[in-house]
Amino acid sequence: MPASRRDTCAPHGPTMINEDSRVTDATATPEPTGNDADTTPWITKEGGNRRLPFDPARLQRSLQAAHAPFPQLDLADYLRSVLALIGRRQQLSADELVDLLIREAEARIDLTAPDWEHLAARLYLRRLYKRASKNRFYDAALKYGSYVGLQESLADRNVYSIDILKAYSKEELEEAGRMIEPERDTLFAYNGLYLLATRYLATDASRAVFELPQERWLTIALYLMQDEHRSGADGRRRRMLLVREAYWALSNLYMTVATPTLANAGKLGGQLSSCFIDTVEDSLQGIYDSNTDVARVSKHGGGVGAYLGYVRSAGAPIRGVANSSGGVVPWIKQLNNTAVSVDQLGQRKGAIAVYLDIWHRDIESFLDLRLNNGDQRLRAHDVFTSVCLPDLFMETVERRGDWYLFDPHEVKRIKGWYLQDFHDEQRGQGSFRDRYAEVVADERIGRRTIKAIDLFKRIMVSQLETGNPFMFYRDEVNRKNPNKHAGTVYSSNLCTEILQNMSPTRLIQEMISGDQIVTTRQAGDFVVCNLSSINLGRAVTAAPDLLSSDVLERLVPIQVRMLDNVIDLNQLPVPQATITNRKYRAIGLGTFGWHHLLAQQHIHWDSAQAEDYADTLYERINYLAIQASMRLAEEKGRYSAFLGSDWHNGEYFRARGYTSPAWQELAAQVGVHGLRNGWLLAVAPNMSTAQIAGSSASIDPVYGAFYYEEKKDFRRPVAAPGLSLDTYPYYEKGAYRLDQFASIRQNARRQRHVDQSISFNLYVPSTIRASTLLALHMSAWREGLKTTYYVRSNDIDISECEWCGG
Repeated sequence: MPASRRDTCAPHGPTMINEDSRVTDATATPEPTGNDADTTPWITKEGGNRRLPFDPARLQRSLQAAHAPFPQLDLADYLRSVLALIGRRQQLSADELVDLLIREAEARIDLTAPDWEHLAARLYLRRLYKRASKNRFYDAALKYGSYVGLQESLADRNVYSIDILKAYSKEELEEAGRMIEPERDTLFAYNGLYLLATRYLATDASRAVFELPQERWLTIALYLMQDEHRSGADGRRRRMLLVREAYWALSNLYMTVATPTLANAGKLGGQLSSCFIDTVEDSLQGIYDSNTDVARVSKHGGGVGAYLGYVRSAGAPIRGVANSSGGVVPWIKQLNNTAVSVDQLGQRKGAIAVYLDIWHRDIESFLDLRLNNGDQRLRAHDVFTSVCLPDLFMETVERRGDWYLFDPHEVKRIKGWYLQDFHDEQRGQGSFRDRYAEVVADERIGRRTIKAIDLFKRIMVSQLETGNPFMFYRDEVNRKNPNKHAGTVYSSNLCTEILQNMSPTRLIQEMISGDQIVTTRQAGDFVVCNLSSINLGRAVTAAPDLLSSDVLERLVPIQVRMLDNVIDLNQLPVPQATITNRKYRAIGLGTFGWHHLLAQQHIHWDSAQAEDYADTLYERINYLAIQASMRLAEEKGRYSAFLGSDWHNGEYFRARGYTSPAWQELAAQVGVHGLRNGWLLAVAPNMSTAQIAGSSASIDPVYGAFYYEEKKDFRRPVAAPGLSLDTYPYYEKGAYRLDQFASIRQNARRQRHVDQSISFNLYVPSTIRASTLLALHMSAWREGLKTTYYVRSNDIDISECEWCGG
């Protein structure tokens, strides 16, 4: 075995080890006799092959070392409880002992002592260090072993790909290994560290620990930078500087990558992107091809949004035969079955959102898809529904007018165009409402008439029961689309934050060539979400003006570069997705930790100050992202559809009122140099990665300053990030008591600076009046939100719901 591997891998599978050197000596002590044998617990290790008497003094010394950074925690009482629990056992394994220590620390988390979670993380870290050192043959006191050896051993075990070993020399990987800062592991709270370790760190086939947290960050950095500046000594030096910057950003928890990137970068197999969006064509071939593409995406761990607005409605003719079509529901049920049967790499069932226009004749049955009552043969409980709404419909709801439902196939056959191909270019006037009026006036076209408010009531009933449908305000989306010159946005993705041009992939021909069948398809725009998020709770510092953080100025350029590199490195399961990805080079730089940041800055959620802060902060992030993409375009070239875009002609900047000298200068530079990426910002839900980074999810409020999360077999205490006597007043209300109208206003200020959209939830009591929920949706539409995500209703009466009392 080469020397470089000797300290990194065991020749056979992992063995059970003593998880805590605090507990036992290296040499077994003879079994006690007499009364001691009845009272002294035994600690087992190596799978029960060795037994040692428990040593309380050793445990105490070790806990004192772990406790040192947290002098405010009552160690004496904790130790008494732990010793009492141990004393009730005749025997426990080293694993069980560490679990007991962690559980007891977690049980003590409360409003006044949230740092018990960080003590629990220190205990869990020791377990990880010991397991990795045992499996990789190095001294656990070092915490981290040879990084080169880790790459080689996990490549030999078919866990890592060989890409990093091929792209970098041994000397470069040794240099990279010296970048590792083990003390940054102490930034983790227990819940985040546990999630990272159990779901994302690389293990062998037996789930033995090999990779440690800092090695995951470094592997991601190396993988994403592998194709940067590969030629010449100067180029390679610059590449290593970029690796160092990416590692700095990740290891300090200033940002996180999307969960597929976190899970798969540097490993064998698996793609790097989170979500995809397909447009389903109105043909049998197109529908089944889309279902196959959705299955392939789901197999590789991606979520899918599917737009079905082109599919003809129930009762429409097929090849001239009347009443032949079953409508969209049977095809959605097929997608539902795909979601269940083609799971995401065995970890969870597939995740599919289906979108339909509010004027589609099947919209009523569509809105009932997830309800628990009614004919279950017409239900699809495993997909998420989303409805596409034009301004005209919302206006019709306001005036309590009639709304007309049409079959898209009939409209196309008689008029020669589809309604969904148009949008209103301005509020109150535009192409869509003109075309809609044409269809209404054409007596050749069948329609069903319904009161718009009754249709909206069905939306709200479904939302309060299931959280769906999500809302997609199509006119606002397409008005603000910076690439409207090249296409139309018909729907969004699973989480409603991605808004990019879409079109169906169509079969051109099938030919027989000898004993082969050659199929030619015209690739449509199959949207890919390439996501990454800034941790506002850490990256934005308490600078005098709250915004001049040098962390953001350093962070955003490396983050944009990492996202851009994902596009070229990705191995996507659907070929047209690769074509679209490289055509627009779209990225989705987002954020999390908004509530965490507000609490740190002593800003109340539902204050005017929070709205102003959202406006100013996201404008700054947007400016830095555009600037970074422009500089990448200078270096690597602009995206191919740039000419004619709103970025190119300056309309993007004018439409958002960016008139300051700095913005005008940047707009002029973009006009000359272009942008590397056709879309830049999107704020995703990012709950898992926010938990890893120890902050609040997305732009959502926390559920409360302190609460218990109910799991199947236990209750876990959860404290708001950075909870203290100073921050408690800013967390006190919690999501369901915060003014949702204020949340909408705040998000509208943020949305102005986000060229795509934001996963924005509404938190409402289950007893909310229909009039109040309607008013929330109307407010969201009037304020210019592009999408809304879940309507999250609780099942507990809220006596102090001031905002919804009207």
